[in-house]
Amino acid sequence: MVIRIAAPAAAMLAMFWCAPAKADPCEGALPTYGASFSGTVRYIGDGDMLCVGAKGRRDQWIEVRLGDFYAPELHERGGEDAKRRLIRLAMGRTVICRAGRRSYDRIVAYCTLDGQPLGELLRANGGREGGRGWRR
Repeated sequence: MVIRIAAPAAAMLAMFWCAPAKADPCEGALPTYGASFSGTVRYIGDGDMLCVGAKGRRDQWIEVRLGDFYAPELHERGGEDAKRRLIRLAMGRTVICRAGRRSYDRIVAYCTLDGQPLGELLRANGGREGGRGWRR
């Protein structure tokens, strides 16, 4: 009897407790493996995710997961700092990227800013790695 009441109550609580995930604005087609692409950084989702593309053309913004830096997740210690660091370094600036593999609905890419690898710039500016998938 308790289980028959508890299960529906838990399901109702979960519906109200969980917030919908925020969708990122990157809607562009992903480049093929090895392709080079460039553009202005238009959006930053966290410490290692950004959108690259032309102003006002979200349908052409490419969602990039940096291939050379693993930031902590936003909910982890240091995650918000990592996002702010990437915003300071890259927002509104032009990056040149080379596409790697796909990861979910984004491309893992290696990007440079003023000729310097973005991952190296993040580390040189105090960025600490430690997100999911990070290995020493």
